[in-house]
Amino acid sequence: MKQTYSYPIQFVFLMGLLGLFMIVGTYLLTLVGSQLLHCKLLEVPALLNLPANAGLSKILNLGATLIAFVFPAMIFTRINKKDSQSTISALGFSRIAGPKLVLYTAFIALGGILLSGALAEINQHIYLPAKLLEQAKALEQNYKTLMLNMARMDSVLDYITALFVMALAPAIFEEILFRSTIQPLFIGWTKNVWVGIIITSVLFSAIHFSFFGFLSRTALGIVLGLLFYQTKNIWLSILMHFLNNGLIVTQLYIVTLQGKSIEKAMDENFSILSGLNGLLILWFSFNALKKYSATLAKPL
Repeated sequence: MKQTYSYPIQFVFLMGLLGLFMIVGTYLLTLVGSQLLHCKLLEVPALLNLPANAGLSKILNLGATLIAFVFPAMIFTRINKKDSQSTISALGFSRIAGPKLVLYTAFIALGGILLSGALAEINQHIYLPAKLLEQAKALEQNYKTLMLNMARMDSVLDYITALFVMALAPAIFEEILFRSTIQPLFIGWTKNVWVGIIITSVLFSAIHFSFFGFLSRTALGIVLGLLFYQTKNIWLSILMHFLNNGLIVTQLYIVTLQGKSIEKAMDENFSILSGLNGLLILWFSFNALKKYSATLAKPL
């Protein structure tokens, strides 16, 4: 698929891989779950949502996501990469991130968190017809139920496990698929960096099946996309994604220790003013990163 096939054919091929491995991942999750829980296949989803099975739910969902996201990305990239590149290099893992790049990424993560939090608040007030609103609330409740189950943290070990399962692993899996694989495809297809990043970010948000978090995840996806496009270093996008997810996990853990409602904490958003501050932080941080990246590109 290097230069022989058009971008539409590449897109269809990638979507086919994603569909295939999502089916495989879901089937294996259900099959293994039924064996471990000693139940019928159709009973697995409901049983995995029970608090008593939270640990197993985390592991099985992690495995299913790995299969559904990483395998298609690696197969597609291996076929589509340049002859001189390794698959790992083509995915953006070849570059080492120095201390300054990590610092810039941390500031960009802060700006992204403030902006996405404010957009989540705006998202709550977007009008939807009654029937669509009811469906959106049902999807959101299903998402919250899954997250609440996975976010049960009764000890420091549970917290560390949640950081890995809910923050680090999703950051790695999702960045490999969306930033390393889908984003370059759409940038090449549309011949426009911004359009490619925005389309990828919309897909990134849509796959979470959450209307009330759609704007915030789209904005987060755009920031992650810009970071990867500017640095060509997927480690930095993974770091930013982890910082965002890790903050949420840490907040839920602190709320649990205080005996407060986790669900209420999940509904908290930032103010519009915080979002404006986030935009300023992003503007200054990306400009500083661009200047620093230019110095790295200069020959010695």
